[in-house]
Amino acid sequence: MDFLDLQNFLDSKVDQYNRSDFIENDPICIPHLFSRKQDIEISGFFASILAWGQRKTIINKCRELLNRMDNAPYDFVLNHGDNDLKNLLNFKHRTFNDTDLLYFISFFKSHYSRFLSLEQAFIPKKTHIITEYMEMTNENHSTSLSSSVCLSSEFSFGIEESLNYFRQYFFSVEDFPHRTKKHISSPAQKSTCKRLNMFLRWMVRNDNKGVDFGIWETLKPNNLICPCDVHVDRVGRLLGLIKRKQTDWLTAVELTSNLKKFDANDPVKYDFALFGLGVEKIL
Repeated sequence: MDFLDLQNFLDSKVDQYNRSDFIENDPICIPHLFSRKQDIEISGFFASILAWGQRKTIINKCRELLNRMDNAPYDFVLNHGDNDLKNLLNFKHRTFNDTDLLYFISFFKSHYSRFLSLEQAFIPKKTHIITEYMEMTNENHSTSLSSSVCLSSEFSFGIEESLNYFRQYFFSVEDFPHRTKKHISSPAQKSTCKRLNMFLRWMVRNDNKGVDFGIWETLKPNNLICPCDVHVDRVGRLLGLIKRKQTDWLTAVELTSNLKKFDANDPVKYDFALFGLGVEKIL
């Protein structure tokens, strides 16, 4: 297909999949159980981090986790006691276990005791939007950015720097378990950061279609990087949107750069098209 044919094809698939019918069978149905902003953020974060394997299993495990938190995640992370934490013991999904879960709860309590939104955890401290609470770990995070596609014209940081910062910040709570670090990726590790990019899409995009929430205001849709899972990666290669041989952070950057040619303001909307095509194996 030539450029215009491919754009029209992908736009039609965005319209097909970016609708309320998509929600029920996707992990995004988990944050859609809530209306309070903080409940959406916390449940959405868990749903994205646990999003590997069959979607039905992911949804069931997320529902189990929420039940253990009395289906009130924001209240739970702020007001839980030791007996409440016992309800989380023996939770497990793939390699994510109760040790990881208890640290996540500890992080959320620490963060939400200072901020009203999880968005602040993705805003690098040097922008002065966050002015407190950042204990640096011993890791060296002084990495150069991979591509200008990640840079924002509105702020002095881009999504790549934001994700690197978030991992640093996430593990700034005292005595974090080293094993838990494998569950929070970053571009500095050359990861595609599929789960975090998916979570950011949910929180940032607001197109009034009823799927993504658009409840964050600082990060913008044109700054996002497309979540690059196995379906998106395969379809992106079939359509010539990915040339890079391996699948890593630069692959997600390359894909997003090409999607920006179709819509510079909202390139990640094409995640719906690529993922839908991949799941249904239309190509």
